[in-house]
Order: sequence, then structure tokens, then C-alpha cells
Amino acid sequence: MSRKEFLPAVGRMSLSRLLISCLLFGALALAGCGGSQARYRSNVIEFLYGNKESLPETVPSPSLSTPFKLGIAFVPDGTSTVTGAVPAGGTSAAGPRHALILSDKQKADLMEMVSASLKTYSFVKSVDVIPSQYLVFKGGFSNLDQISSMYGLDVIMLLSYDQVQHTDEGMLSIVYWTIIGAYVVEGEKNDTSTMIDAAVFHIPARRLLFRSSGTSHIKATSTPVNLSEQLRKDSYAGFEKAIVDLTGNLKEQLQLFKERVEKGTPARDTALQ
Repeated sequence: MSRKEFLPAVGRMSLSRLLISCLLFGALALAGCGGSQARYRSNVIEFLYGNKESLPETVPSPSLSTPFKLGIAFVPDGTSTVTGAVPAGGTSAAGPRHALILSDKQKADLMEMVSASLKTYSFVKSVDVIPSQYLVFKGGFSNLDQISSMYGLDVIMLLSYDQVQHTDEGMLSIVYWTIIGAYVVEGEKNDTSTMIDAAVFHIPARRLLFRSSGTSHIKATSTPVNLSEQLRKDSYAGFEKAIVDLTGNLKEQLQLFKERVEKGTPARDTALQ
């Protein structure tokens, strides 16, 4: 083989190796592109009926007098689940993100937003925001009786939530393998979906009066380094938007409730499901 024939052959071999290396690199990068999901929720059914030893007894249905004193409370936090893969940057996306999805102060702030929208109705005498620590896990109606005695309440609005945060790594996650990339490249795509449910009960009668809900959906991006911080911001922003949606949806239910009160049938005919 002459020198002229040898050089093109070497070039072809180098090109082949380069193509193979690129394919392997791309495969590894795609393998590293994963996702994770975290779900945080609380459940009004679990709070009211989760303890079989303290299920509510059948009681006569006392009438509901208006105007009445109303309390607002978040039911205790439930279990949280976090699942997912380890991203290309090497940081476990399935690890702990934030111990408490909502602080007591954040819950109080959200309840104040709902409270402001309820005080305008003539059948509501007053609205009290109940501190979260007064409700115990699976406390049931016996727990509500204690709160009723403490605050002189007739009716309580129980707030529960369901929030899912999903994180996907895009193709930009390839540059996480550089120190600078992990700090400046926003390759993490974050979706936060939130639902807040409001169930309103006449405590003495153990009856559901009405219910409503609010939802929100937030999309954001982040770097691996500030992922936890961004998820915390998205989480609370999701709750705020869901509360705003809830207060809007409550107007329809409150109007229907007002009509039932005028007819003398304030309680709903359907059970809480």
C-alpha cells in the first residue's frame, strides 16, 4: 500500500472511531436522562374515619342555625412518596426534597385567603383559622368536638391537598458532567400539579354541608444545584394558585348552600366520597 492510499485508510478508521464514540456518548447521555416524581397529600377521609376505634356514632341531626361560626383547618399531613432515577449530574433526584410540604405559617396564610372570601356572606357570623397542631392524625369527629368546644364552632371547613412534582432531565443534562454546567444550565424541567379540597361539615350533626376544590399547574426549569430550592418555590406557588382557584369555585357552592338554607335543607343529600 502506498503512502497516498494509507492516509485515507487511516482517516476512515479515525472517522469510524469518532462516530462510534459519539454514538456511545449519546447512548450514555440518554441513559442518564431520567425523571423523578414526588407526591405529597393529606386526606379528609383518613382524618375523619381512619381510626376504626373512634368512628362517629349515629346521632340525631340537630338543625343548623344561621348565622353560624365557622372554623377553617388543614387536616394533618399524610404520607409522601418520592420515586425516580439518578440524573446525569450524579445527584439523586429521588432523595429528600423538603421535610414539610407546608409550614404552619404557610397553612395559616392560605387559610386567611379563604377566610376573607367567606366573611362576606350573611349566614357566616365569624371565621376562625384553626392552628394545625390542634388537629391530630386520624382524630375524627371527637377531635372536631374538642375544637368546637374550644372555639364555640358550629361548622368547620376541612382543607386537604394532593400535590405531585415531576422532574425530567432534558438533553441539556449532558453538560451536567462539567462543574459549570451543573450550576448554570437549566436542564431540569419541573411540573407541579396541585389540588386543594374543601369539605364543610356541621360538627354536631356529623353531616357534610358542601364541598369544593381548586387546582393549579406550574411549569419551571432549574439547574441541578438549585433544584430543591426551585421545587420549594413551585410547591408553595402551586398552593397559592390552587387556593385562589378554590375561592372562586366556592362562590357557586356557597350560593347553592344559601338557597338550601333558605329552604330549610342545608345539609347535602350525598355522602362524602
